[in-house]
Amino acid sequence: MKESQKSKVKSQKLKKGIFISFEGIEGTGKTTQARLLSERLIEEGYEVILTQEPGGTVIGKRIRNILLQPDHQEMSYLTELLLYNADRVQHLKEKILSSIEEGKIVITDRFSDSTLAYQGYGRGIDISLIKSIDGIATGGFKPHVTVLFDLDVETGFKRNRGINKIDRLELEDIEFHKKVREGYLKIAELEPDRVKVVDAATGIEDVMKGVWEIMSWHLRIL
Repeated sequence: MKESQKSKVKSQKLKKGIFISFEGIEGTGKTTQARLLSERLIEEGYEVILTQEPGGTVIGKRIRNILLQPDHQEMSYLTELLLYNADRVQHLKEKILSSIEEGKIVITDRFSDSTLAYQGYGRGIDISLIKSIDGIATGGFKPHVTVLFDLDVETGFKRNRGINKIDRLELEDIEFHKKVREGYLKIAELEPDRVKVVDAATGIEDVMKGVWEIMSWHLRIL
């Protein structure tokens, strides 16, 4: 970017913030990409909040520990669903909504689409029930843009094994994760204006370029 262009971007102040969610199955690299986008936006002069679900607040961190402990295999699917939504309520109240009102860009690693994909399409919990509970938790609030990092399940598993990443959901069999991926693609198909799919099978730099193209378009229309 030329210096004159960069200065022009830095002089901008958002009247209202933007809420961005990053989604995808295990091993897509979305957490890395969320960090890289945050760093790029900060360089461009924007105020950025980088967060995650579950675990974006103090209470959320405790919920995350319960949800992802590998030895909590006895957890019922409904308990799991309600805990994710409890985390989301706290996340919105403490961090997301106020930051958007202050004109900041909020990037979250997972939001409501994760619950729909994992607990709905993956676990088989009734979709209408999940949407009803989400409506209570979020009041219908959705990200302005969602970036879905798509990757075949086998590759995602290999990547996670390479970094020794293990949690309770990652211990599910490959068929579960295939259902989750199919669920994500269904969500993208139903909401193409909000959910933008990026091929996560390419290198980090190429994926980052794809993310920036999506983000820069949204910044231009503000």
